[in-house]
Amino acid sequence: MLIIGIAGGTGCGKTTVVNKIIKELPTDEVCVISQDSYYNKTENLSYEERSKINFDHPRAIDFDLIVKHLKKLKSGKTIEQPVYSFVTHNRTTDTIKTHPRKVVIVEGILILNNKELRNLFDIKIFVHADTDERLIRRIRRDITERGRDIDEVLSRYQTTLKPMHQQFIEPTKNYADIIIPNNKHNTVAIDVVKTVINDRL
Repeated sequence: MLIIGIAGGTGCGKTTVVNKIIKELPTDEVCVISQDSYYNKTENLSYEERSKINFDHPRAIDFDLIVKHLKKLKSGKTIEQPVYSFVTHNRTTDTIKTHPRKVVIVEGILILNNKELRNLFDIKIFVHADTDERLIRRIRRDITERGRDIDEVLSRYQTTLKPMHQQFIEPTKNYADIIIPNNKHNTVAIDVVKTVINDRL
C-alpha cells in the first residue's frame, strides 16, 4: 500500500491535484481520506459554540482516529470514515465504508502538522497557491457550498485563517517531498507524482 499525503492552505487546489492523480489510476486501486471528515465530535456544544471553533487549529482535528484508520487500512481492514457537516459544524451519524486500496490519498490543510500521521506517508505533497487566489476560492466555496455570508468569510479569514496558515500550515511545506505550484502549468509536477506512484507500485 502506498500512502500519499497532500497538504496546502485553504483554497490552494488540493482537490484538483487529488482528482488529477485519481484519474490516472484504476478506480479499484485508490481511495481518498479527507481530513475534513475527522473534525472532533462536538455534539456536546450548542450551534453558537460550535460556530466559534477554530477549525484551522490542529486541536480541531481527531488525529488519533485518522492514524488509527490508516493503520487499519494498512493491515487490510475496512474502516468507517466519518462524515462531517460544515452546515451544522458537527459530524453526522453517517459513515463511508472505505476499503484498503493499493493507493490511499490523505488530503487536508493540517495533515503534515502531526508527526505520527506524517510518518505514515510514503509521499508528502504540498500544494502552493498565491494568498489572494486562495482567499477568492475560499469566499466562493464558503458562500456557494457552506451557506456562509461574505462578512462571515472575510472576518474568519482575518481573525483565524490567515494567522493559522502562517503558524501551522505554511511551515509544513518543509516536510514535503514535492511542492506543486497550483497554477495552469503544474502538469509537470503532476507527471512527476504519477511517475513516482507508478514506480512504487
